[in-house]
Amino acid sequence: MSDEKPAREPIGEDARIDALEARLRAAREREEERNRPRGAGADANYRSGNRVLADLLGGILGGLVFGWLVDSLAGTAPWGLLVGLFLGIAVAFRNIFRMANTRRDRNPE
Repeated sequence: MSDEKPAREPIGEDARIDALEARLRAAREREEERNRPRGAGADANYRSGNRVLADLLGGILGGLVFGWLVDSLAGTAPWGLLVGLFLGIAVAFRNIFRMANTRRDRNPE
């Protein structure tokens, strides 16, 4: 019985396993590079998106409040509210277009 071979023999290093490990390592490095923060570019886009949202909401809500105040003081039922709403929308879009047309200095990444 001492001459019997073990049920499983140890497997030697296989070139396919080494190649697979190298490919996995390269894929992990590419994934880390892809997920690395880009710096100021992402923050600038986030800030400009928040500014567009604030301009749009502020213009609409400001126009509604201003129109409602005019209606309550002058007694011009829905007309002050409607005019204020449309003026607020116009001002908001004017601000958004002005912001979109300003030129920014971009640093190449």
